[in-house]
Parts: sequence; structure tokens; C-alpha cells
Amino acid sequence: MSTADSEATRVEIVRVCTDAAGRFGNTLGIVPSNVLGERDPATMAALTGLHATAVLDEPASGRVRMRIHTPALEVGFAGYPVLGVAWWLADQGHPVKIIDVPAGPVEVQILEDGLVWIRSRAEWAPEFSFEEFADPELFTTVDPRQFTGGQHYIWSWTDETRGAMRARMFAPDMGIAEDQATGSAAIGLTAKLRRGLIITQGTGSQLFTEWDSDGWVRLGGRVAAEKPMVI
Repeated sequence: MSTADSEATRVEIVRVCTDAAGRFGNTLGIVPSNVLGERDPATMAALTGLHATAVLDEPASGRVRMRIHTPALEVGFAGYPVLGVAWWLADQGHPVKIIDVPAGPVEVQILEDGLVWIRSRAEWAPEFSFEEFADPELFTTVDPRQFTGGQHYIWSWTDETRGAMRARMFAPDMGIAEDQATGSAAIGLTAKLRRGLIITQGTGSQLFTEWDSDGWVRLGGRVAAEKPMVI
């Protein structure tokens, strides 16, 4: 495929943080930089209509460099895009142990039961406003249109003993009315609560976290492939 700016670009698509049956999850676009060519990544990311698009270099020596674009801006770190790229590279026969994002090096581990795990610092995540709802039914009535700025993560325990909760995320500043799986917010809340979590976000996406006492957080999720798009 030609990489000229006037040519179409193939965008690989995966769904990240699905449930065990492969349903739900957050859709991610993946574009190798050699396919992107001279096209502006921010413009291309906006054209996909996806909440996040990852642009990555060629993997080398077990690591790869990538950048992450939302419809409105570039972010230094985001959890579900890193999970999705880790799985996609392994599926393509190029597994890596480190994904370098602008915020720092993210460790990767892919387990046999289908879960992909990454390990990152909580402070790498964008700043979120966290709000706990005592009634898990009440938070389902929240209207995304009431948020006009910022990044907001609302959550409610469904089984506090197990660390299980429901969550939703709204990020107008990122160009996202509501997100279906937000790994960076899950990492941030894990650090805030200092405990591992089992999170069901949005309509049914599943995220898993583990807290390390030295300030690192592990994030896990399942990934499924979708048909690519050409833009």
C-alpha cells in the first residue's frame, strides 16, 4: 500500500476488555507508523470515529514505541490501548515485553487463559475526578450530557469484599462522551483505594487490577479482533 498522504490507510481494529464470552469491550484502532506514512496521526485518529487510536513503530528487541490519540488530543498513557496493542502484536507473531509510551515504559504479560496484563505507574494516567455512588442503580441514571469538561469516573461497589464494582467514565475534554473501558482510570482508582479491583464498566466491559505496594499497578483484560477499516 502506498503511504502517500492522499492514499487510504488500513486501520487494524480490536475490542479491549471484553467479557469472557468476547462481548462488549472498547474499540481500538491500531496503525503501524510505516502504514501511516506522512498522514497526520491526530487527523487520522479523528477520522476513525474511535475513542482511541494507537500509532506504533516497528517492534525491536522485545519492545515497541507507540503514541495514543483520542478524538480530541494525544495522551501520554492510556490503559486499554496498551492492552490492545500488546495482544495484537502477540497475535501477529511479534510479542513484546515493553511498550514505550510518552509517559514511560509499560511492562507486558500475556497469560494462557486469554488475559493480557500490563504494569504501569498510576501517576502516568490522566487526571480523573472519582465519585463513589452508594446506590449502584442510581449511577446508571447519570446522563453523559451533564458533563461539559474534564474526565469523570463514577463507580459503585457490587461486592466490596471481592473488590467488585460497576463503573462509568465521561471525558468531554478528550472528545469522549462516555467510554466503555478506561484502563487508566481503573489504574488511578486502584492506587487511590490501594487494592485490586474487578470492574464492570459501561454496558459490560471487564477490567481487572492488582495493586503493588511500591506504587505500580497491574491492569488486565481480554481482547478480541474485529474487521479492519480503511480511511
